[in-house]
Amino acid sequence: MATTVADEKKNLRAIMIACRNAVSSERARASSQTVQRNLIASEYYREASAIVLYAGIGNEVSTDLILADALKSDRAVFYPRVDVGMIVARRVRDRAALVAGAYGILEPPASAEVLDRKSFAKVLVCVPGVAFGLEGQRLGRGGGHYDRFIAQLGDEAITVGLAFSFQLLDRIPETGFDRRLNFIVTESEVHRACEAPLLARRTRTKEVNPGGSNHGNPGIHNWWRGLIHLGNNETA
Repeated sequence: MATTVADEKKNLRAIMIACRNAVSSERARASSQTVQRNLIASEYYREASAIVLYAGIGNEVSTDLILADALKSDRAVFYPRVDVGMIVARRVRDRAALVAGAYGILEPPASAEVLDRKSFAKVLVCVPGVAFGLEGQRLGRGGGHYDRFIAQLGDEAITVGLAFSFQLLDRIPETGFDRRLNFIVTESEVHRACEAPLLARRTRTKEVNPGGSNHGNPGIHNWWRGLIHLGNNETA
C-alpha cells in the first residue's frame, strides 16, 4: 500500500517527539538556554523591531530568555493566539499576561493588540517544530497553523526554527502547502536555510538520511541513518 505524505509526517512526528521526551529536563533546559543565546547574538535578531515568540510545551526549546531580552531592549513582543483555527499574533508586555488556550498552550488574551506587520520595519518570527530540514523544511505539531500564519506575514518577515541539534535532519517529508524557514538555530549552530519562507516543492522525500558523523552539520548524528524509510520519490 502506498505511503502518503501525511503518513510519513505522522510516523516521523511520533519518533521525534519520543526522542525529544527522552531528553532529561536538565539537559533540555541547558541546551534550550544555549539555543536562545545563539539567537539573541544573531544579527537578524538585533535588527528586528518586533519579535513573535511561542510558549513551549513539553521539552520544546523555551523562549523565556528571548522574551526577557526583547522586553529589556524595548522590542515589541507578540505571541500566537489561535482564533477560529487561525493564528493571530497578539502583543504581550509581560509573561504573566499569557493564559491557557484551547490546546493548553499559553497564549495572549483576546483583547491584546494584534500585530500590524506594516508598523514594524523588521519582524522576526520564532517557530516551534518537532523536526527541521537543512533547506528550511519544518515538521510541526500538526494542523498547519504556522504555515498559514507565515504565509500571511509575507516574505519580508524573518522566520526562525528553534531546535535541539538532533532535530535538524537532512530532509523531511513536505507538501506544497508547507512553508520553509529562513534559519534554524540549535545549540551547535545558526543554520541559514533559505532566503525566504518559500512554499515547499511539490515532491516527496525518499528517506530521512541525516548522514554520518563527519557530516558538515554537527547536529546530525550517525545513529539516525536508516532509522526511517519514507517511501518513494514521487509527486505529492
